[in-house]
Amino acid sequence: MSMSASRSLASILALLLLGAVAVAEVPPEMKGKFDARVKQLEALSADPHVVDAVKAYNASTPSPEAASMTNEKWHELNVFDPLVRSVYKAPLSEFLRAKRDDVVIKMFVSGANGGKVAFDAKTEFWMHKGMPKHDLPMQGKVWTGPLTQDHTTGQQMIQIGFPVLDHGKPIGSVVFGMRADKLR
Repeated sequence: MSMSASRSLASILALLLLGAVAVAEVPPEMKGKFDARVKQLEALSADPHVVDAVKAYNASTPSPEAASMTNEKWHELNVFDPLVRSVYKAPLSEFLRAKRDDVVIKMFVSGANGGKVAFDAKTEFWMHKGMPKHDLPMQGKVWTGPLTQDHTTGQQMIQIGFPVLDHGKPIGSVVFGMRADKLR
């Protein structure tokens, strides 16, 4: 077995062994399709592309602009801002965009500090630290959010967050947003 396959298997097993899942109530008419997608997305959270990018982010010194970024400042930035573009053009962001489909409409990866490592499109927040979608995965738990309307797409969706694990230790989080209408 290759090193990356071994690491992916170890991460998935660690998620299963942790067994701790924080779940909002998924509407019954969505449960079957939701659960099927969760299995697919869980494997993506352990992909070596994701793990390696989060490890590199955590080990690096952030740029002065990234270090001083707040959610308030982030809201003011447009998609042409150099910081937004640098995250959008990151190799992991390109990898995430290739995984998008008609059900999964939002994806973002955060480092241990809650700052953005990658996203498929500009997120509502720069920093997710202090929010359950990041904090629970950083405790090794899976987070499922309530059915909500997404501020950036205008569509109803359910988000799920997984820990990004390195040898069983949470090092970041990855959040996926799924269209509610495609889960019914």
